[in-house]
Amino acid sequence: MERKHMSAFALYQTLPSDLPSPLQKPSEKVAAKKKKKKDDGAAAAKVNALKSQMKAEKKRTRKKLLKAPSREESLKANKNEKVGCVNELLDAVLTDLSKLNNSRERASKLFQWLINPIPAKSFFRDTWEKKPVFVQRKNPDYYKGLFSTAEFDCVLREEDVQYGVNLDVTSYTNGKRETHNPPGRALPFTVWDFYESGCSLRMLNPQAFSSTVWNVLSILQEQFGSMAGANVYLTPPGTQGFAPHYDDIEAFVVQLEGKKHWRVYNPRTDDEVLPVLSSPNFNEADIGKPILDVVLEAGDLLYFPRGFIHQGSCLPDAHSLHITISSFQKNSWGDLLQKLVPAALEIAMEEDVEFRQGLPLDYLTYMGVQNSDKEDPRREKFFSQIASLMKKLMNYAPVDAAVDQKARDFLHDCLPPVLSPDELASSVQGAPARWENGQVKDVDIHITTQTQVRVLRAGCARLCSDGNAVHLYYTTDNSRVYHKEELKSFEIKAEHTDAMEFLIHSYPNFVTVGSFPCDSVQERIALAELLFEKGIIHSAEPL
Repeated sequence: MERKHMSAFALYQTLPSDLPSPLQKPSEKVAAKKKKKKDDGAAAAKVNALKSQMKAEKKRTRKKLLKAPSREESLKANKNEKVGCVNELLDAVLTDLSKLNNSRERASKLFQWLINPIPAKSFFRDTWEKKPVFVQRKNPDYYKGLFSTAEFDCVLREEDVQYGVNLDVTSYTNGKRETHNPPGRALPFTVWDFYESGCSLRMLNPQAFSSTVWNVLSILQEQFGSMAGANVYLTPPGTQGFAPHYDDIEAFVVQLEGKKHWRVYNPRTDDEVLPVLSSPNFNEADIGKPILDVVLEAGDLLYFPRGFIHQGSCLPDAHSLHITISSFQKNSWGDLLQKLVPAALEIAMEEDVEFRQGLPLDYLTYMGVQNSDKEDPRREKFFSQIASLMKKLMNYAPVDAAVDQKARDFLHDCLPPVLSPDELASSVQGAPARWENGQVKDVDIHITTQTQVRVLRAGCARLCSDGNAVHLYYTTDNSRVYHKEELKSFEIKAEHTDAMEFLIHSYPNFVTVGSFPCDSVQERIALAELLFEKGIIHSAEPL
C-alpha cells in the first residue's frame, strides 16, 4: 500500500517534548537520548493518531499559504549570480559609498539612506532611545537587493544551515509561542514544509551567508560604535511567529517583501524603559493598547527602541519578509560603569588607607534590612561615610582603561571590513603571491620610506594597555560568524606606540612610511611590513 506523506511539522509534533536541541549541553543530550529511547513506542503511536488530523490541516494550509520557491525557480536564479540578489539601486548605493575616502562618512551616509527622509541629526536628537517611528515610502524597491526569499532558498540549498544556530522555526497560535527546531541541518525540503504548515522562519545571522548584508552591517557598525547585527524573518500569510515582547536592542525593521501588521506598545513601567535584558513573552492582557498600529509594505521602515513591546502578524493575502537590523546591546553608561567601578575600587584600596580602615565594631546592630526602620544617628553617620567614599572613588577611576575594555569587546563583536576592488588590490588580501610554473611568484612585498599607507578603516585597530604591555587589537581577521574567532591582537613594541598612534590619528589621510615617528628607517619599515601582513593597513597604490 502506498505510504502517505506526512509534513515535517506533523512529524515534529510527534517527537517527545524533551528532544534535545542543538544548543543543549552534552550531558543534557545523553539524558534526553535515554528518555527518547524509552518513549519511542509512545511516539510511534502518536504519529498514527495525528496522521489524519495533520493531513486535513495541511490541505487547508496549503491553499492558504504562499508557495515556497520551486526547485526550477531556484536553479534558474542560480544561473544569474546565485539568486540575482543584488538590486541595481542598492548595488549603486554601496558602490558609491565605497568611493568615499572616509569610512566614518560612509557609515553616516548609509545610515541616512536607511532612515530617509528623516534627517539623521534630528533622528538621534528626537527619536533615538525615545520613541518608535514609522517611515512609509510607497516604493517597494527601496530596499530591494538587501535580501530576498529567493536568496533564503539559495542559502538553504548551498550552505550548512543548522537549526537553533542559524535558523529557528517558530509559531504563535492561540496565545502560545513555540519553537519547532529539530536537531541537525536545515534542509530545504523540511524547512519549506514547516513554512507551508504555517511556521515562521528566522535566520539568525544572515551576514554569514549574504555578502550584501555583511557589507551593510560592517559599514553601520561604525555609525553606532556598537555591534550591528541582523535577523531575517519569513512569515506565511495569515500567521504570526512570535508573541508580544520587548528586546534589549535598538531595532530597525526593514520590510523587504510582502507586508506585515505591526503593533508597538509603550514600556509598561519605568523599570522597563531601556531594559538591560529582553522580556519573556507577554499575553495580550499584559500590554495595554498600542501606541503605533501600522502595516509595513516593501520599502517601509519601522524603528523602535529597546523596551518597547511589539508584535507583528501577516495579513491573509501576502507573506512577509523583513530584516531587523539591531545595535546598542549592552552599550549603556551602566555597562561601562560595571567595568569601571570594580577597577576603581581595587586601585582605591591599594592607594588610599581610608578605604582599608575597618568597619565600626557594632555596625551589624544598626545596619541591614532588619534595622532599616530604626531611627538611629549611627545609621546617618554610616550612610555619610559611604557617600564620602563613593565620591572619593572617582579620583581613582581608570576611565580610559575601562573605555578600552569596552572597545575591546566591540572590536571582538565587529564584522571584518568588506574591501573595495581598490582596497583589495592594495592590501595583503589581494597580494599577487601565487604558485606558478612550479615555483612561488611575487611573494615579496616592497615597502620603502616613500610608500604611502593608512589603516583600512577608521575603527579597525586600537591601541590598549594592560599596565604591563601595549597591544594592538584589530578587526580585519574577524569572522562573519559572531565570535567564531578569538579577539585578534599582538604586542606592540614600546618604540612603535607613537608611530601607531600617528597612523591611527592620520586616517583618512595616507602618510609615508618615512614619516612614522620611529627611531630608525629599519624600525619604520619593519612596523609597516608587520601591519601590512596583518591586513591592518593598505597602500595608496598596489605594491
